[in-house]
Amino acid sequence: MAVVATGFFDGVHPGHRLVIETLLSEARARGEQSLVVTFWPHPRAVLQSGADSLRYLTSRAERVEMLKALGVDAVETIPFSREFAALSAEQYLRMLCRDYQCSALVLGYDTRFGVEQAGPEKIAALAAGMGLDAVITPPVCVDGAPVSSTRIRTALEAGDVALASRLLGRPYRLHGVVVPGNRLGRTIGFPTANIKLYEPLMLVPRNGVYKTAVFTANGSSYTGMTNIGVRPTVSDQKVLTIETYIFDFDEMIYGLDLTVDFISRIRDERKFASLQDLRLQLTADAAQVSSI
Repeated sequence: MAVVATGFFDGVHPGHRLVIETLLSEARARGEQSLVVTFWPHPRAVLQSGADSLRYLTSRAERVEMLKALGVDAVETIPFSREFAALSAEQYLRMLCRDYQCSALVLGYDTRFGVEQAGPEKIAALAAGMGLDAVITPPVCVDGAPVSSTRIRTALEAGDVALASRLLGRPYRLHGVVVPGNRLGRTIGFPTANIKLYEPLMLVPRNGVYKTAVFTANGSSYTGMTNIGVRPTVSDQKVLTIETYIFDFDEMIYGLDLTVDFISRIRDERKFASLQDLRLQLTADAAQVSSI
């Protein structure tokens, strides 16, 4: 038998973590397994409701890894399909009982599932009719409002990575592989590592310059200065790049993993009249990063 929490859990933010903490507590009290049942891809990617603007806060692998790191016994991922979306809340509950031996549910205050998008109170009533207990967790608030994946996305889209960090309870993170660039940064004293994201649909913060923490494949950590944008000073191509100048670092890392945590925003991206003007601005940016 298992106590089950179910949802997408994008970002695994403090509201999600309260659900998981409650799940673990209920499972221990019952002497049962703690199980998270989630799904992939995001419903919007399948149902095409706003799919063009869909961006993730965590990749599938990161989300599962973070959930397991919180101590749950198992994470099961159900493929999200139109057939799955057509299930009613009652049908979904019966599936949890049949396939995962669900004995009790832990629900977030804003949990919704089933084709009718039943909320937690309706789900709890349906569960009670099947002999299942249900626990509903309260919202976790930051700055006077409940934490949600939507609030975090809005903050990142505005470039407010400090707010996003407060809402997540950790810095926002991008993870990718280092790919060759045009090496122009090296000629002005600021060589950068360009990363290609492993999950192309990760949400990239608003264009600009950020202080970051950088983690290399061997586990070493460094201070970084990351530019997100289209490099208007040196290119007319409107291709988004994520490039990081790593302080006190001079190694060849093409083809290796790089993880970037966003700490604070320094400025907007802008076009400079010359490479010399760009170099002077980057020097000032680096000084500001070092002072934070």
